[in-house]
Amino acid sequence: MNSKVIAVPMGDPAGVGPEIAIKAMADPEVWEKGIPLLVGDIAVLETVRERLGIETELRPVREGGPFDGGPGAIPVLDAGIILRGTEVEPGKITALSGKASVAYIQKSVDLCMAGAAAGMATTPINKEALRAAGAPYIGHTEMLADMSGSSKSYTMFLVDDLRILFHSRHLSLKQAIEKLDKDDVVNSLETAAKCLASIGLPAGTIALAALNPHASDGGLFGHEEEEILEPAVAEARARGLNVVGPVPADSVFYFGLRGKYDVVVSLYHDQGHIASKTYDFYRTVSVTFGLPFIRTSVDHGTAFDIAWKGIANPVSMKEALLAAFKIAPLYRPF
Repeated sequence: MNSKVIAVPMGDPAGVGPEIAIKAMADPEVWEKGIPLLVGDIAVLETVRERLGIETELRPVREGGPFDGGPGAIPVLDAGIILRGTEVEPGKITALSGKASVAYIQKSVDLCMAGAAAGMATTPINKEALRAAGAPYIGHTEMLADMSGSSKSYTMFLVDDLRILFHSRHLSLKQAIEKLDKDDVVNSLETAAKCLASIGLPAGTIALAALNPHASDGGLFGHEEEEILEPAVAEARARGLNVVGPVPADSVFYFGLRGKYDVVVSLYHDQGHIASKTYDFYRTVSVTFGLPFIRTSVDHGTAFDIAWKGIANPVSMKEALLAAFKIAPLYRPF
């Protein structure tokens, strides 16, 4: 595994992915940590670069390498999906963009599986474009698991000392509640410990976020804590895990940020997203565990309304790259 290389699929061509990738990879601090390899269509990237007046050059490379470059000459592995002369309209959902997004990710996965890259840092893709292209995926995590032959993948958010593992993600709130199951929650608590161990961190205190206000106040505001979450914590403790909770969700993330908990298990998508994004929207990094390689990602969407306008903030992309360079050499799949 080439621990110095992180693949960067450029995301939906009509979104902010090309812009934030170029801007982040032009930052000298990123190159101090390793080699970011941009995977996408060089025709689109050149159009974005020229339109925004970015002076950094784009250097075509071959799959076999070497992937030489620097802040002033970013190495690009051209996917050849969208050729020069093919018009891409910024901010528009198309089947071509969806097809291209999948191709960039597949090529990045191939690099990781072949050992040419240690992991990847992904830019945003658009679910509607994926649907228009007929892709059988609803997001990155499902796609990466399928492409790499993984049975399951797990998403953790990192921002400063706050780590959040998601028990469920792409479900409606009603479905997330209906699907709560003691054994599944125990599995998520065990997974949290495995994720920490896979990057060389001891499995410290794991906090389970409560579902209801005040963790239901003894049944005043629901029964999920008593019937599902408390038994899950007891079972996890019996298995040797240092678990606390369920801890009211209005405070558990704050205490995680302060270092009281090593990781917080969030029961559903927005419960954890709101906490991390409110604290620091741009520096929150999404990390996918359970794959044969590590994957980090920006924690925002394609932002079609500002695509190709030169105003997209590259901080999240830079943080995702720095996190990938830091974590990838330590990562041991489980």
